[in-house]
Amino acid sequence: MRKTEAGVVGVNYGMLGDNLPPSNDVVSLLKSQNITKIRLFNPDIEALQALQNTGIEVILGTLNQDLQPLSANPSFALDWIQNNVIRFAKTIQFRSISAGNEVIPSDMQNYVLPAMKNIKMALDQATAAGLLASRIPVTTAVATSVLGNSFPPSQGEFSQEVGPVMGPITSFLAEKQSPLLVNVYPYFAYVNNQDAIPLSYALFNSEQVVVKDGENTYKYLFDAIVDAVYSALEKVGGGGQSVQIVVSESGWPSGGNVGDAAATVEYAKTYNNNLIKHVSGNSGTPKRPGKSIETYAFALFNENLKPPGTEQNFGLFYPNMTEVYPVYFT
Repeated sequence: MRKTEAGVVGVNYGMLGDNLPPSNDVVSLLKSQNITKIRLFNPDIEALQALQNTGIEVILGTLNQDLQPLSANPSFALDWIQNNVIRFAKTIQFRSISAGNEVIPSDMQNYVLPAMKNIKMALDQATAAGLLASRIPVTTAVATSVLGNSFPPSQGEFSQEVGPVMGPITSFLAEKQSPLLVNVYPYFAYVNNQDAIPLSYALFNSEQVVVKDGENTYKYLFDAIVDAVYSALEKVGGGGQSVQIVVSESGWPSGGNVGDAAATVEYAKTYNNNLIKHVSGNSGTPKRPGKSIETYAFALFNENLKPPGTEQNFGLFYPNMTEVYPVYFT
C-alpha cells in the first residue's frame, strides 16, 4: 500500500465509554500507528497532559454547553483559553479551536459566532502577553445537515434556517483565514437512500463516473458532499480559496443496527482505508483539485456510552486497543 502524505489524516479521540484505556496508553497507541493528528471534543486535562511533547497535533473542541457562557462572557473565554490552551501552548501544537460540534442547526446556533469571537479575542490577548496563540485558528464543526440542498454539488446551499448564522461565520473564517470543520459521512447518505446511491460510490470503489455536474464529474460520494459544502460557502461569500474545509469526521460503522447490511467490518475496513488513500493523495475534489484534504477518521475507539447500534461501532480499535480491522495510516 502506498504511503500517505505525512500529517494529512488524523483521528477523533472520543471518550464516551466507561472502559477506555488511560490517555498515556492511548498516546502510545497513536505513536505505534503513526497517527500525528487528533481531535478532542473537549479539553480533557489527562489527555492534554499525555499529549505534551509528543509532536501530535490537536484540534481542541469546547463543550457545547460552554457555548453560551463563551459567547456572553469574554472573561469566561479568557479563563477557558488560559486553562486549556495557554498552559499547554509550549508543549502541544493546536491545529485549531472548535467552538462546539454540530450545534448548527439548533436553538444554540446563535451562540457559536460570538463564542468564536471571544475565543479569538482571548487568544489575541495571550499573544500580547508574549505567546503565539493568535496563530491558532478558531472555527466550529458542522454536520451536512446545515445544507438545504446538496445535489448536484454545484447547487449546494445552506438551509434557510442556518443561512443567517453561516453567512457571518463564513465571513469571520474568511477574514481570519481559518478553515470550516465539516463532518462528512457517506455512510448515512447511503443507508438513507440506497435505491439511488450505489454502494461502490459510497465506499470509494466506483471505477466510473456516477454523477456529472456541469464540467465536474464524481466517482466518489465523499467528494460530492465536500463540494456541496464548498458551493454553499461560495454562495455566502466564502468562494475562491478564502475558506478551506477540514473534514473533522468521516467513518463507517463495523456493526450495529439489526438489518443494516451496510454496517460490516469489511465495509468499514474498505471505507476507512480508501478514505485515507484518497484524502492523502493530490487529487482533491473536482471543485478543489490538486491537493490533499486534511481529514480526521471517526473514531479511535468503539464507545459503549453512545446510543446503542451503529453509534457504538465506529471505532478503529476496541477499548483493549486491539484493532477492529487493520487501517493503514502509513
